Amino acid sequence: MTARISLPEVEHVARLARLAITRDEAERMRAELDGILDWMKSLEKLDTTGVAPTTHSIPMVTPLRDDVPQPSLRRDEVLRAAPKTEAGAFAVPKVLEGGG
Repeated sequence: MTARISLPEVEHVARLARLAITRDEAERMRAELDGILDWMKSLEKLDTTGVAPTTHSIPMVTPLRDDVPQPSLRRDEVLRAAPKTEAGAFAVPKVLEGGG
C-alpha cells in the first residue's frame, strides 16, 4: 500500500512542533500515522444512520448561570500589580519581528 504521509511531511510537522527527531524516528512516525489513517478509513465503512453526533460518550449537562453585569476592578487597581505599564495599559515585550 502506498504511504499517505511522506517523510518530508513528518519532518515538517516535527519542525513546526519544535521536535528534534532522527530519520529513523521520522520513518517510524510516518508508518504510525499511515496506520492511524488506515484505521480511520475503516471507520468510514460503518453505518452510522440514526446515530446522533456527539462530543462525549455519555450525556453531559453544562450548568449555566445568568449573565449579570457587575462592577469590575478600577484600571489603577489592576495596573498597580503590573511589572510595567505604558499609556494606561500593560506593557509587554515585543514578540513579533518587523513592523507589526
